[in-house]
Amino acid sequence: MALVAIVGMGGLGCPVAVALADAGVALRLIDDDRVELSNLQRQVLFGTTDLGRSKLVVAAERLRATYPEIAIETCDGRLSAANADALLGGADLVIDASDDPGARFVVNDWGLVRRVPVVIGGVHRFQGMVLAHAGSGPCLRCLFEEEGPAIETCAAGGVLGAMAGLVGFLQAERALQLLAGNALAATGYVTTLDGLTARTRHVPLPDGCDACRGAAAQAA
Repeated sequence: MALVAIVGMGGLGCPVAVALADAGVALRLIDDDRVELSNLQRQVLFGTTDLGRSKLVVAAERLRATYPEIAIETCDGRLSAANADALLGGADLVIDASDDPGARFVVNDWGLVRRVPVVIGGVHRFQGMVLAHAGSGPCLRCLFEEEGPAIETCAAGGVLGAMAGLVGFLQAERALQLLAGNALAATGYVTTLDGLTARTRHVPLPDGCDACRGAAAQAA
């Protein structure tokens, strides 16, 4: 059974975890946060009785109750370059479902170096995006060379709960494509979703950033 590590158990991580558990995938949940009232409109595994509790504990309880046959690991921590091997090591695929731009680049770079497929998603207000790589380029850094300034948090900037669900389920679909060996259909482009116009675009990624070239040279 494949093991997928999910970084972040918020608005993206909750639907990702449900969709993958439903498909029979073993999960490693990674987060260090607690449930807050502002989370509930998009973080579908939590309710008002969970306020103040660890997201990891609550999410694992809900998933195990529905999918008792699925192996579920929990890792209480915030992903960084320093602990990436400890938190992600052994996973067959990694999904970044966090709202931390820095974590997205850690996941992207770790996957390139370790030759592990990754799926990255983001949502802000009415906009969403998903991209994936199969352990080689093109990758997130082909699209964004630098991390850039931090965007508003979901609490400050707002996010449409339905958009988080759409992006999370799309991340799960890409992950299942990669686990099934269908990398050609899942990689090489970024999908953008516009909740105001109901438009979805698939934009080819430029290839050949320094991260891709460095990982390819190291693997050679």
